[in-house]
Amino acid sequence: MRIGELAARTGVSVRALRYYEEQDLLAAERSPSGQRRYPESAVDRVVLIQQLYAAGLSSRTIAELLPCVVDGRATPALIERLAAEREQVDRRITDLLHARDRLDSVLTAATANLRTGAECRREAAPRAR
Repeated sequence: MRIGELAARTGVSVRALRYYEEQDLLAAERSPSGQRRYPESAVDRVVLIQQLYAAGLSSRTIAELLPCVVDGRATPALIERLAAEREQVDRRITDLLHARDRLDSVLTAATANLRTGAECRREAAPRAR
């Protein structure tokens, strides 16, 4: 499939797909006229790349992890790296849950303020972790 079709099927911009190629995350064959041609498997690969980006991984980290995901090749160092990345994702999830709880508290106070006119109560500043 051509780059425009891959972009449409994955919801990723053509520019992003070109960037993925530059970062060795995605490969395309070239037609005699120089147009990119992607295999059907590129759709799943782009979706995976997007998921890994959403989890906070960098292009470089994704490039290092893809051989394990795509070809099943793993090394002890790669396993260690995957575990470290997972721990970072867990920390980000915990931070997001704390932020959501804090927002819920502010929302509750603001809603009470609108309903009753009572002042929004001030909360203590969050503690450093």
